[in-house]
Amino acid sequence: MKKFLVTGGAGFIGSHFIEALLKDENQVICLDDFNDFYNPQLKEKNIDGFRDNEKFTLVRGDIRDSKLVEELLTRERPEVIVHLAARAGVRPSIREPKLYEEVNVAGTLNLLEASRLVGVKKFIFGSSSSVYGVNSKMPFSEGDSLLNSVSPYSATKIAGEALCNCYAHLYGFPIVSLRFFTVYGPRQRPDLAIRNFSQLMLQGKEITLFGKGDTARDYTFVEDIVCGILSAVNYQPKKHEIFNLGNSEPIKLIELVEILEDVLGVKAKIKWEDEQPGDVPITYADLDKSGDLLGYKPQTTIKNGLKIFVEWIVNRKDYTQEQSND
Repeated sequence: MKKFLVTGGAGFIGSHFIEALLKDENQVICLDDFNDFYNPQLKEKNIDGFRDNEKFTLVRGDIRDSKLVEELLTRERPEVIVHLAARAGVRPSIREPKLYEEVNVAGTLNLLEASRLVGVKKFIFGSSSSVYGVNSKMPFSEGDSLLNSVSPYSATKIAGEALCNCYAHLYGFPIVSLRFFTVYGPRQRPDLAIRNFSQLMLQGKEITLFGKGDTARDYTFVEDIVCGILSAVNYQPKKHEIFNLGNSEPIKLIELVEILEDVLGVKAKIKWEDEQPGDVPITYADLDKSGDLLGYKPQTTIKNGLKIFVEWIVNRKDYTQEQSND
């Protein structure tokens, strides 16, 4: 049993991870600012099942607040920090690059500095496949060059990894960065493709596809991601280590829609538009390193994962009212 601080713990991945930690009787502090990137009531629902657990503590606050972060860590003394809080999304980052820098870079620095001061034993950083940018080498491996960033979001994640590397080097701080590849599943953010498409298709509305529908993503089920994070917590790095957490099976956008049509039993009405700035043609995870050192092996096929997701979204009954503020 350990004491964890999970930033962004009321979000999609964070709430699933906290659920797994609590099942193992760990003590968990969840730090989340419940911002308005999307309806904050959805985050409130994500943690409804934890509120009465005596091992769960909710702290409402912003990682940009260095005083709050330092006071929280000094008071609670977590052994492990899993840093999942971030402003996410490629297209919104193009509109608000300064906000993304403040949250994703300065916020990460606040956590690293406070962790150093109080002697946190391990720091896990939630990075993204976006760091690879437009990468012609496939699959993407951890040693690839990161000089092809095409959005402020990806640049902030690269900066976050660089800060982690600095702290590991300067202070012998055990840090693991995890590059998540297009995570989906129950509680997924409403602005992401799978949830957005499913809700619109169930309402008989049009979905919008960009380009020719041939961009591909390495869709990874959230339970596989959680297993990867847990493995990283138990891993003992000698330096800053970086791992891909993906599925290593890229699916084209039009193929994703076809699978959703099959699972939902609904024919999609498609509106085609031009490619969007910041989008990359493909994400594709090389899992050799994470498999060898973390024992990571994704178990969920895209069709099985979508079946679980669709069952969840249909059973919510309020999906037609859920709207992103993006």
